[in-house]
Amino acid sequence: MSRGQKINDILKPLASCSEQCYVGAGLHTLGLLGWILEQTGRAKVFVSTFSTSEAFLNGIINLRHKDLIDYAALVVDIKASQKTTHLYKLMNSAFDMVKLTLNHSKILLVYTPSIKVTVITSQNQTYGDRAECTLISTSNELYVSVLTGYHKLIDKDKSILLNIHKDEQEIGGDICADDNNRTDGQKFNSDIGDWQPIGI
Repeated sequence: MSRGQKINDILKPLASCSEQCYVGAGLHTLGLLGWILEQTGRAKVFVSTFSTSEAFLNGIINLRHKDLIDYAALVVDIKASQKTTHLYKLMNSAFDMVKLTLNHSKILLVYTPSIKVTVITSQNQTYGDRAECTLISTSNELYVSVLTGYHKLIDKDKSILLNIHKDEQEIGGDICADDNNRTDGQKFNSDIGDWQPIGI
């Protein structure tokens, strides 16, 4: 992706292409998220990364100010986060929930009732000129598969909760589910640690 080139020049609209991939430099996850949200409308966003950056966190805040993000959660590597403790306050401002764990995955999940988007990328939430590989999919099957893995990452016995902005009962209302396919609207059960973004 060359300087000045738009995402629409290299990717097809989500409605016309259920699965596409880009290999090269210049396609940053924040810009990709903005491009996705322009098509999905207001959505819930779930991010997994090894490390993050001030630019990415500020970008999330800007998207929230545009009312494009209804809820946002972040999973970041616990060791990498130790090097970026100065970003903790910014993480808390950008995301409703932040969890720390041993993590090297780079995932972006976007959920609306009408469309679910999965992004799997080699890119951290930092900026550089290296080539990266990014897969974008609207497959429900892939979304469910990645969602299951995301749920395991944030298991309460394997992760540390850095912050929580909303009451757990409220969070549990429409974005949580346990492994027994609990439906929208059912309450969060803190005893079994069943925090999971729903969309299946």
